[in-house]
Amino acid sequence: MKKEFRYDLNGREIVVETGWLAKQANGACLVRYGDTVVLSAAVMGKNVITQDFFPLQVLYQEKLYSVGKIPGGFIRREGRPTDEATLAARIIDRPLRPMFDENLRNEIQVINTILSVDQDNSPVMTALFGSSLALGISEIPFDGPVCGVVVGKIGKEYIINPTADELEKSKLNLTVAGTKEAICMVEAGAHEATEKEMLEAIMFGHETIKKLCEFQESIIKSIGKEKVELDKAELDKDLVAQVNTMAYDAILDAVQIKDKLESYAKVEEIKEQTIGSISASYLDSPDLDSILKQVGNILHNIEADVVRSLITDKKIRPDGRKMDEIRPLDAMVDLLPRTHGSAVFTRGQTQSLATTTLGPISDHQILDGLGIEDEKRFMHHYNFPSFSVGEIGRYGSPGRREIGHGALGERALSAVIPSEEEFPYTIRVVSEILESNGSSSQATICAGCLSLMAAGVPIKAPVAGIAMGLITSKDSKKYTILTDIQGLEDHMGDMDFKVAGTKSGITALQMDIKIKGVTEKILKEALAQAKKARLEILDVMHDCISEPRKELSPYAPKIETFSINPDKIRDVIGKGGEMITKIILTASNVTSVNDKDAVKVDLEDDGRVIIYHIDQDIIEKTKEMILNVVREVEEDRIYTGKVTKVESFGCFVELWEGCEGMVHVSELAHERVNKPSDLVKVGDEILVKSLGYDNRGRLNLSRKAALPKPPKKEEKEKKKNDEK
Repeated sequence: MKKEFRYDLNGREIVVETGWLAKQANGACLVRYGDTVVLSAAVMGKNVITQDFFPLQVLYQEKLYSVGKIPGGFIRREGRPTDEATLAARIIDRPLRPMFDENLRNEIQVINTILSVDQDNSPVMTALFGSSLALGISEIPFDGPVCGVVVGKIGKEYIINPTADELEKSKLNLTVAGTKEAICMVEAGAHEATEKEMLEAIMFGHETIKKLCEFQESIIKSIGKEKVELDKAELDKDLVAQVNTMAYDAILDAVQIKDKLESYAKVEEIKEQTIGSISASYLDSPDLDSILKQVGNILHNIEADVVRSLITDKKIRPDGRKMDEIRPLDAMVDLLPRTHGSAVFTRGQTQSLATTTLGPISDHQILDGLGIEDEKRFMHHYNFPSFSVGEIGRYGSPGRREIGHGALGERALSAVIPSEEEFPYTIRVVSEILESNGSSSQATICAGCLSLMAAGVPIKAPVAGIAMGLITSKDSKKYTILTDIQGLEDHMGDMDFKVAGTKSGITALQMDIKIKGVTEKILKEALAQAKKARLEILDVMHDCISEPRKELSPYAPKIETFSINPDKIRDVIGKGGEMITKIILTASNVTSVNDKDAVKVDLEDDGRVIIYHIDQDIIEKTKEMILNVVREVEEDRIYTGKVTKVESFGCFVELWEGCEGMVHVSELAHERVNKPSDLVKVGDEILVKSLGYDNRGRLNLSRKAALPKPPKKEEKEKKKNDEK
């Protein structure tokens, strides 16, 4: 039976409908927020899987009909998820995952179908609300609810779920999610927001999150199903004690080896020896495979417990660093001679090679998604090859992790990218991770910034990133915040808190946690510790390259920008693109506009013309030809023109390429001219005066009017008498 629940969120109503759509899912709800409509469904598999991880899958399915678009491509239907859909799924997954018992082994899927999009009401936050509620009203064990909001700031005022126009004016774009008790996910981009502003925004958002969670609780109380008891992956206590006796002390020593690969190799050696010993002891057992799988899990837990106890009890990090100490840093630029900009940034055993490529504005990325923007001129891409961690692996399309890290770097750097008016180029930064032991996304930001400066992109300020960690004790009474977490601390820790920014403030923030939430006190400490580290890194980057270069690479396209009358753009393009094609081919001396040596010309609606080429002479020639097309003939002005055709009624004269007028036979000379060919021939350069255009748009010229007037008859006779 259909039920409806309503909640007023700052003047905008949230409407939840249940009981009439997707009734065969374990839990489903239709959530309306303004004109944004999302169907969220939660489904649980009936069988327990054998993999040693919690099998949760969160999907965010963009439907282009939701914004009145027909998909591009040949098949005209939605294909693989866009980067934005992938990022949205990650935003929903991250706060949901800690709310499940990690020992559950039934597959769980949460599917969000975006049915209608109102750009002023976030479909991502609507989907997060729906995902939590679908799980909450189902029989699936879920320790929610979880809600999220977007926080903006205009002037001194913080705004919950800003509209599209408000977000354009906002100093920050913060997505924060949590439970009634604590914050569990943060994602933010900002224009150099201070740590105080960011913390205030997070806590401001949490106040609304508490109210939304209470709304969900009221719905769950009204229609929620009783939660089922599921089998969990439990470990044999005797086996746990046996493995601990065999391996604990050895793993304790191994994790403190400073070199990552050496440490990992030693830990693996201990694990193999332990599994071998247990295998020999249980050789005749019919449950040997199950026992060995448990042993693997026990060994993993020992490794995690060792790392936690070292840090929380003894304040010892696996590699011997202090809690707020950064690994050794190194930075260099200009590794690659033919790229427009390149840099390598190394932090400990994490290393990023970043390149910057500059192209014409027309090289922008076309977006086929649900957002307002349909193109993007700054792109940041992140690649994580398996060799960076000494492993073999799959190579192909970027996965969720690569897309997510690339987007985080793009958010961090976009705050300092110059506007199109200041720097009319499309900019692409690519980070190749060459070595990784944690915090590769933040090394990417540092390397990317250095490559932008080396390429001569006039960024507003250098940006650096640092990853903070959190380790809590088993009883959650003690915690330690770590600066610059390495791989083991990230894997075994409770929080990955990434902060990027300039000396003045934060440009990007991302927090993921494995526990159910963190407090304001922890966030405040982490932000302060991150700022200290960020400033240290910026000093190292400054020593490498102090400011953006004034000159671009000789291999980067040079640029010329000027403006013409917008009404003349169609003349420059010509019928079917005939004129612009002619200009490109002639100026570049190529046979195809797609030739790599062809000049690039961008014509903007406001009349701006942007010309790109490595050769400045070709740019100047192109500019001259375009100006000739749009150049207007001034009436009563004298020009030098070239005769292009001679007819019985007069001749045609070209003033400049693309501009031709006619001199009637009566306008060729002051005296009578019987045949124009007696006076001029093709190729002659003659002076002509513009007489303007006739009612058919034809340019009339006069040679006679450009010549001195002959003396009158009286003057001629006087001159003769004077000569006598």
